[in-house]
Amino acid sequence: MPRPLGELEDAVMTRVWKWNRPVTVREVLEDLQQERSIAYTTVMTVLDNLHQKGWVRREAEGRAYRYEAVSTRAAYAAALMNEAWSQSDNPAAALVAFFGMMSEEQRQALQDAVRIAQGPRTRESESPPSSETADSPPPDRSAPESAGERAGESPDERPDERPGAGRPDGGR
Repeated sequence: MPRPLGELEDAVMTRVWKWNRPVTVREVLEDLQQERSIAYTTVMTVLDNLHQKGWVRREAEGRAYRYEAVSTRAAYAAALMNEAWSQSDNPAAALVAFFGMMSEEQRQALQDAVRIAQGPRTRESESPPSSETADSPPPDRSAPESAGERAGESPDERPDERPGAGRPDGGR
């Protein structure tokens, strides 16, 4: 898991991500100098460190290098969120708290992302469940019903995953 970028690393990576092309130390330097006083060697060192950490790849061009991002800012943010979430002893509570901090715009973005992650829905899955009629074909009972069956196991070969299942008192 990546650790969060430092302030200067983030400022450099922001430009690399935004420009979305191989960049030189000079290009990053000139853009950074619009905000702060910074030396060429400092930017060169930061880009070298980012290369050593695996954030950028570089290709020699004459006596210099061109640097290019290895992944996107979105992937970086996702990795940070995943790491933070995995540190929680109660992931559901952490998500509820996180959702409570979101703006309406962020909640909408989350809803859009969930729709995209779920993929296209079939016409059948969008309609509400209805009782079978003589006009409609019966549901396909040959389709796997669980992850275990999809993996080729039969229900009898898998232990029941319900809490307390298999115990004489039913887990009470």
